[in-house]
Amino acid sequence: MLFFTQCFGAVLDLIHLRFQHYKAKRVFSAAGQLVCVVNPTHSLKYAPTRCAAAQASAEQGILPPCHHHEAVHDPQLVPCTCPLFSCPWEGHLEVVVSHLRQTHRINILQGAEIVFLATDMHLPAPTDWIIMHSCLGHQFLLVLRKQEKYEGHPQFFATMMLIGTPTQANNFTYRLELNRNQRRLKWEATPRSILECVDSVISDGDCLVLNTSLAQLFSDNGSLAIGIAITTSKVHSSEAEM
Repeated sequence: MLFFTQCFGAVLDLIHLRFQHYKAKRVFSAAGQLVCVVNPTHSLKYAPTRCAAAQASAEQGILPPCHHHEAVHDPQLVPCTCPLFSCPWEGHLEVVVSHLRQTHRINILQGAEIVFLATDMHLPAPTDWIIMHSCLGHQFLLVLRKQEKYEGHPQFFATMMLIGTPTQANNFTYRLELNRNQRRLKWEATPRSILECVDSVISDGDCLVLNTSLAQLFSDNGSLAIGIAITTSKVHSSEAEM
């Protein structure tokens, strides 16, 4: 009976996932866009990343303790950038993608335009929806976060981070688009580098920000579809032509 119950539950989850994918594909297939269903990563206790902790200490005027006998930190090493995980991993920029895929099981989708379908929007904050987007020879990290910036008032923050340097990030422009019930909302900006902190991008508000009522307006049965498009910036294109 236990085996049957577990198998039956797994079948129901699979049917529910396929149904959500079918609905999104039916809506966006006319535009030829790939659809990726993204399940939430929920944490009962939010564990800020080291870059966020360092930023908070700097704002409070608190300097980290100096240990003369510790080895000098390699400035080329990048800490794990996966939100909602206090992951101690750090490595060089070129191996960040493999770490995110192998350790945190983050999916990667290829294509100039894709649809990011976030499920279970009703879950309490903090909650993240994360996917990697491979496009134009680079990898990007899309983070949708539900977070209470003010107590009792959760908001949704969506941003695109390039897994590369700030100089490389300036060569691209990303667009996030919500489209439902004859309403359309767009956000267009230059992606930030993964060397910067996702937490700082969200705290600065340099991203797509939705309050709960606005998110519900564009959601469908608890799922939010975000169209994503990445292009090279006009400055970069003109320089290439010259």
